[in-house]
Amino acid sequence: MFTTEQIQSAHSKVKSGADFPSYVQEIKALGVTHYEAYVTDGHILYHGANSFMAKVPAKYAPLPIADTSKAEEFKAELVAHQQGKTDFLTFIKVCASFGIEKWAICMDKMTCTYYDKADNEILVEQIPH
Repeated sequence: MFTTEQIQSAHSKVKSGADFPSYVQEIKALGVTHYEAYVTDGHILYHGANSFMAKVPAKYAPLPIADTSKAEEFKAELVAHQQGKTDFLTFIKVCASFGIEKWAICMDKMTCTYYDKADNEILVEQIPH
């Protein structure tokens, strides 16, 4: 099964949102089936077969997540990030201010779903591959 070190090594190659699809392919090849990334402090739960789980601990000081989501504003900022116009920390701050609590990646469906604090789906995107 995969390790947090392998995940972090793959993630170290991501410089912008434009690098994300290749990162997903790499960790899928390691055996990751899905994961949830939490905006508040950057911790991530990676899941594999047979209920295997690896946790990457918090990466930064906690950020407050807005109680009300602003879906349209978030979508515009997401597009900019995917085009490589913002770095990851800038994107994280945008997510927090627009009420995005986490995103979940599903390797089988190759989707990324963004959720607010009430666990409502804000956006489901297809990951290019």
